[in-house]
Amino acid sequence: MKTRTSKSIFITIVTLVFGLQSCDQKQQETIQEVEEVVEEVAVVEPEKPDYFMLRPEVEKAYGYTHAVKIGHDIKISGAVSMDDEGNPTAIGDLEQQMKNCYADLEKILNHYGCTFDDVIVENIFTTNMALMLEKSAYRAEIYKNHFPTGSWLGVKELALPEFMVEIELEVYKPE
Repeated sequence: MKTRTSKSIFITIVTLVFGLQSCDQKQQETIQEVEEVVEEVAVVEPEKPDYFMLRPEVEKAYGYTHAVKIGHDIKISGAVSMDDEGNPTAIGDLEQQMKNCYADLEKILNHYGCTFDDVIVENIFTTNMALMLEKSAYRAEIYKNHFPTGSWLGVKELALPEFMVEIELEVYKPE
């Protein structure tokens, strides 16, 4: 009986030792697999913002940048109807001001290799919502495939009293 008990204890100890070694070996294999995966994954540096000024002197004077691109996202500040010196244009003509805004926005989109098809958000600010609604059909010439999400907001005033509309965009451009 003593031999049988000793034999059982010996078998139990051997089983435990091999079992522990097996667990330790599996753990080491798992650690090695994880290390190999980590080595395969490239370290991704955060992207630095790419700033674009459409009218550098005007933007510096007013303290803004017209567009910033980070990764696949581009934020475009509100475009207004102005000339290269920052003077309002198309005074009193909301439809022409809107067309001038879209012309500037297109220049910025082109700078980043984008089109209006890449726009995901469009926010419009206007001092005359009734007239904006009346002239808004022009947007169908801009957005030929689909309209972006966004908001239209009636505001008391914009940066200069002659501005009747301001349009800002957000763009997503996978590379």
